Amino acid sequence: MVSVGTVVWLSSELMFFAALFAMYFTLRAAAPDLWAVESAKLNVPFALINTIVLVSSSFTCQMGVFRAEDLKPRRTGGLFNFKEWGMVEWFILTFLLGAIFVSVQAYEYTELVHHGVALNSNAYGSSFYMTTGFHGLHVAGGLIAFLLVIGRAYIARNFGHFEATSAIVTSYYWHFVDVVWIALFAIIYFLK
Repeated sequence: MVSVGTVVWLSSELMFFAALFAMYFTLRAAAPDLWAVESAKLNVPFALINTIVLVSSSFTCQMGVFRAEDLKPRRTGGLFNFKEWGMVEWFILTFLLGAIFVSVQAYEYTELVHHGVALNSNAYGSSFYMTTGFHGLHVAGGLIAFLLVIGRAYIARNFGHFEATSAIVTSYYWHFVDVVWIALFAIIYFLK
């Protein structure tokens, strides 16, 4: 039931992001010259590296899910013996990659504000910060979820299906956030 509820909730989140995409395309169609000037200020290689960081976090997240499904919460070998890592270690790595993504995005925001692209500067700034900002908030929510799942794994006397289900539905959310970012990245940074 938890998995089904999560998928239904993610469907509503999909509608939320669809509305943000509609806003972005509507404003872009109304002011194509503004988009050409302002989008030239984006640092595409920098954003691409940040995208690779976020996408790689989906792989580490899935490794954690595999360990959760095996009911293996923590590592049984040495720290650098990745084959023996448990869910916690993979989720901590996922958390760190997600935190790097949010930090780099915040740095990108400061650089864009320095170049005159702010939330209140024009339609481009508003749409850019609203779409990427709401995505960033969703990433931050996912980071909190990872901390809760990791904490639950340490608190549980016996790591069982209840804890594993929490890890699995958290991964649904994380993968959703990653797919949304791939779409945002393609539209904002590449679509001309």
